[in-house]
Amino acid sequence: MMVVKLTEIYKTNKLSEDGSSKDSFSLRDIFVNPEHVVCLREDELHKRLLLENRLIQDLDRMQEFTKIYLNRGQAGIDLVVIGSPSNIQEKLGLKTKQLLRG
Repeated sequence: MMVVKLTEIYKTNKLSEDGSSKDSFSLRDIFVNPEHVVCLREDELHKRLLLENRLIQDLDRMQEFTKIYLNRGQAGIDLVVIGSPSNIQEKLGLKTKQLLRG
């Protein structure tokens, strides 16, 4: 089984001094099995948050984000990672053409 290391951006809730919850974002390494990827899509929400300075301050304003949909049996999971869909597709090794079995 081959896994690929990607950088996920995820939401964390932090309490402010007045006790209210405030959304913030963090980065972490994740490992994805390309065989479970169902769909890659550009994530425009995180791009907009970046341009509004609501994401991590150290990120380049030209950064792109991809939402990855993973198959988990009856339910799926989606992750947002740093990189364009074509860049993530290449990292996952999904650019090679495959002959369908039939």
